[in-house]
Amino acid sequence: MVTRRTVLLGSAGLAGALGALMVGWTAMPPRPRLVTSDPLPTGPGQSALNGWVKIGADNTVGIVMCKAEMGQGIYTGLAMVLAEELDADWAQVRVEQAPIDKIYQNVAGIVESLPFHPDDHGTLKAIAERITGKAMREFGLMLTGTSSSMRDLWLPMRQAGASARAMLLAAASQEWGVKARECRVEAGRVMHPSGRSASFGELAAAAASQPLPDAVVLKDPKTFKLIGKPRKRLEAASKMDGSARFGIDVLQPGMQYASVEMCPTLGGRVASFDATDAQKLPGVRKVLALPPLYGSTGGVAVIADTPYHAMRAVKAVRVEWDDGVAANLSSDEIYQRLAQSLDTDEGFHFYKHGDVDAALKSAVKTVKAEYRAPYLAHTTMEPMNCTVQFKEGRATVWAATQVPDMARRSVAKVLGLAVEQVDVQTQLLGGGFGRRCEVDVIAQAAAIARESGGAPVQVIWSREQDTTHDFYRPACVSRFQAGLDASGQLLGWLNTSAGQAIMPQVIERMLGLRAAVPDRTTSEGAFDQPYEWPSARIGHEAVELPVPVGFWRSVGHSHHAFFKESFLDEVAHAAGRDPVAFRAALLARHPRHLKVLQRAAELSGWGQPLPAAADGTQRARGVALHQSFGSIVAQVAEVSVSPDKRIRVHRVTCVIDCGLAINPNLVRQQMESGIVYGLSAALNDEVRIEKGQVQQTNFHNNPVLRFDECPVIDTEVIASDENPEGVGEPGTPPVAPAVANALFTLTGQRLRRLPLKLA
Repeated sequence: MVTRRTVLLGSAGLAGALGALMVGWTAMPPRPRLVTSDPLPTGPGQSALNGWVKIGADNTVGIVMCKAEMGQGIYTGLAMVLAEELDADWAQVRVEQAPIDKIYQNVAGIVESLPFHPDDHGTLKAIAERITGKAMREFGLMLTGTSSSMRDLWLPMRQAGASARAMLLAAASQEWGVKARECRVEAGRVMHPSGRSASFGELAAAAASQPLPDAVVLKDPKTFKLIGKPRKRLEAASKMDGSARFGIDVLQPGMQYASVEMCPTLGGRVASFDATDAQKLPGVRKVLALPPLYGSTGGVAVIADTPYHAMRAVKAVRVEWDDGVAANLSSDEIYQRLAQSLDTDEGFHFYKHGDVDAALKSAVKTVKAEYRAPYLAHTTMEPMNCTVQFKEGRATVWAATQVPDMARRSVAKVLGLAVEQVDVQTQLLGGGFGRRCEVDVIAQAAAIARESGGAPVQVIWSREQDTTHDFYRPACVSRFQAGLDASGQLLGWLNTSAGQAIMPQVIERMLGLRAAVPDRTTSEGAFDQPYEWPSARIGHEAVELPVPVGFWRSVGHSHHAFFKESFLDEVAHAAGRDPVAFRAALLARHPRHLKVLQRAAELSGWGQPLPAAADGTQRARGVALHQSFGSIVAQVAEVSVSPDKRIRVHRVTCVIDCGLAINPNLVRQQMESGIVYGLSAALNDEVRIEKGQVQQTNFHNNPVLRFDECPVIDTEVIASDENPEGVGEPGTPPVAPAVANALFTLTGQRLRRLPLKLA
């Protein structure tokens, strides 16, 4: 007889067994990331030594790249890491795109998204990171993002290079009848003191038959020959001569083209459509309705013989739209709802230290402020596009994507295929910035290809469709309160923000699951900073709104850095302190951060008089310090204001500590890129919504910084022996507050809203 006691005892036993299994699984080391599940495909004369490197009989070293190249130089940086441990001839290095496999799943990017403070070194954090890392190794996602590519593959790429090197040595020792330890490897050759030597190509086939080493010894960084040195980018020449192939460059025999027109209202769909006029136009093959797919807005598509015919015909389709729940939504209402949420709730507390309420009550002086940031579009230079061929029960996808395995899953779902029946060919990306972490256009392309009779179809969004149907950087409202004592010392820091949470939306549109968990991105840049607040409480109130939001370059850091560093300047001013000195006093236990701040001040001439600009207008400096994606960045902006109140940034001094700089050229390029991207947003960009429709449509009303507006950018990379950190995004967050703080010094106006506009 089964009794309640029996069930409880049985449940307890099962829970105990599962708990023991979980503890045991957690204690086990993570599986190595060296060998793919299926044999690595090889070309003629190639031999695969592990899942990351193939060597050709012609001595070429093919390094398998699972990260997307979107202008950040990751092909070159990661290739340098593997080639260093392999002792390859850099002139022989080539990059090949990886297949989809578990060893290529991003581990570090997900682990580092856990909502812990960087200074937290506790047991709970360690356990959470270990469990998450092991889970992502088995069930994760191939992802290029979160500035994690180098952090994710720093160790696996080194291990892969060292492992292949050991196999080449073993092959040579076996062939020559000598001990492997007597041989050495240099610039793509294995050599022995007897004078015998062989190239990698000569040894590759024999090396591939050697067993994978159980363990390898990695190089002492003091012996690095490639790492730390400036190198030209591997793909740069192809971009210069036009041979590089981006997603939009895909050409296949018999290719057709499709253009899409989506409901102007976010989240809307097609109620009915009349294609009579469109079908009369030359070159038109088919007109179809598209449902909302993976977060997209519903719309209509036209398949035609050329992009021109498709773009022309889609405008001729008469559509009755179902506007949906966002029909009456406006930016003003959104800001009002965000502000109201802060009136009643402090949200989830990501960071608490000391008794901030008591500190604020005891303060002699209190400073309060409210800051706002708008929605922002990504506006990648390459518009959204994807090519799909669906034929004979299989699909081939040519896509510029940051998530190839998610792209494969989305196509399989739309077409009713198994994932093994979908082949994804990742192309170069003409800008990603987080936009190409989404698969909406890829799912659309699959749905359209289903109607093309087996022909490959390239879907290209117009710039207008791209700008008005993005997954936007969330709008955010942030409130601050700080207390000072009689001597101007900070006593307490209170910060609460409100805005949409990205991760729950992403999980729902990608996986169909509702997730109500704290989303670190909502408060990153606010709670995870190095400042040593005597007491602090930092939280975020997540507000649900029918606006699609996604990952924008530097994500939450992009606006929280503006809020935090601007308000910190306000507090320094209220305390009667120099902004650099005020920050330095809060970094006593953070020497790396202090060094970056002080070096930026020194290089910029902080505290020294600034001469007037060439046109006679006065200039001022502003400073900001921010940590994101593991890297510490300080920037000083030199700014002037013309008589017609036009803001001009003349110079940005940037100092970064990103750990070991694999290729200093790439680091400087990414700082310049991030600063220009951040300045475009700081000075110009804003996505406004009226009646559920995005008002910005193209670069004329959502402009990027032009050449004649770009400042001089001086970047210094701090030498470091620490592990490498992210560089693709950390240059963006500090520039807006640095400019805003300079404007306050110059004009006395404290600008608390983006984009920056003087009264």
